[in-house]
Amino acid sequence: MESPSVPAHRRLVPWQELLLAGSLLIFWSPPITQQLTVVSINATVGEDVLFHAHNLPGDLVGYNWFKGESTENENRSIASYVIGNESTITGPAGSGRETIYPNGSLLFQKVTQEDTGYYTLQVIKRNLRSERGTGQLRVYQKLLTPNITTNNSNPEENKDPVVLTCEPWTQDTTYLWLINNQSLPDSTRLQLSSDNRTLTLLHVTRNDMGPYVCKTRNPVSAGRSDPFTLNVLYGPDVPVISPPDSHYPPGANLKLSCHAASNPPAQYSWSINGSSPQPTQELFIPNITANDSGSYTCLAHNPHTGLNRTAVKNITVSEPVGKPSIRARNSTVTEHKDTVVLTCLTNDTGISIRWLFNKQSLWLTDRMKLSQGNSILTIDPVRREDGGSYQCEVSNPVSSCKSDPLWLDVQWRATSAISQSTSPLPPTTVRATLTTHPTRSMKLHILP
Repeated sequence: MESPSVPAHRRLVPWQELLLAGSLLIFWSPPITQQLTVVSINATVGEDVLFHAHNLPGDLVGYNWFKGESTENENRSIASYVIGNESTITGPAGSGRETIYPNGSLLFQKVTQEDTGYYTLQVIKRNLRSERGTGQLRVYQKLLTPNITTNNSNPEENKDPVVLTCEPWTQDTTYLWLINNQSLPDSTRLQLSSDNRTLTLLHVTRNDMGPYVCKTRNPVSAGRSDPFTLNVLYGPDVPVISPPDSHYPPGANLKLSCHAASNPPAQYSWSINGSSPQPTQELFIPNITANDSGSYTCLAHNPHTGLNRTAVKNITVSEPVGKPSIRARNSTVTEHKDTVVLTCLTNDTGISIRWLFNKQSLWLTDRMKLSQGNSILTIDPVRREDGGSYQCEVSNPVSSCKSDPLWLDVQWRATSAISQSTSPLPPTTVRATLTTHPTRSMKLHILP
């Protein structure tokens, strides 16, 4: 029996058909060519620029350059170049400043802003087919150093608006403002024009002095102005009188100075107790007496704003206080029984009084009371811990003085237990006197 023969070919499965079809497509696809392009350029007025052509096809016979994006209008032809004889033919749109190189590049010499626009390169193949690519030329002025002008160099605070302008105006330029080397803050008092070239300050204040800087920029250059500072007129504010002291002893020298924030600087004068003003910023009176006490008024005046401000200081010339003394009803008292009343005696008026106990400020307990003015100290009832040294101190703004110490003895009853080695005795109650003295220790005196 004859064996079956092998078929000449096998039927392909679907995935094999797809693979074969893809292979055939790849094999028969025409080569991919890149598109002809012309590089766009930003240039400065007066520069020479060169248009470069990329991805030129092969087998070329010539080039044509046109002004614009079309190659249909022969009147827009700048120049043509024939590769075979290396000849150039200038077109109707040529200016004589253009040169075509054998690689298709176009040289523009000393461009102007009128040269701004689109330029199209057309390449001619040997089969008379053509391709084209378009690039753009943007020509900008080289920016000069800007400067700031204003409508008011000496505005008055909270009164005048100010308009700052960045000069000169230049086409296709971006303007930016700085104040104190920082970007402009958000403020309803600051307004920018639509092109940012003009800055308006509404109701200018002393904080708006600046300095201001305007910056300019275009694609080929940048500029920065010199700092500009406004001379804002303001003030005077309420004057400050120094030194702050208001009380002086007789014989002292009185020197008062007055200062107020103001632009331009304020003019000053002094009036004493309503007398005629003396035109001076510093007032000096040597060897003052009580007659120099009174009201001292400083007047600050700004002649440019027309504003006046005053400040008043009351000066008091006081005699030094005399030495006070302490009077007591009784310097020896009994604990839990007697009341102590100490009075600070002084001939001075307009003084302050404070009390000291054992050379320290007296801490009042709930048993102690001070009269109005602190001249009388009452201790009710007295206790043994109240015994000690008392002083009163009187003072005024220019001096102080303490009294001599007054020693208070407090007596109290004590219970004694007398013991003998042979026989104990019952306890007995006795009276004792406690005496406090700065140079002696306390002594307990047993009284029958």
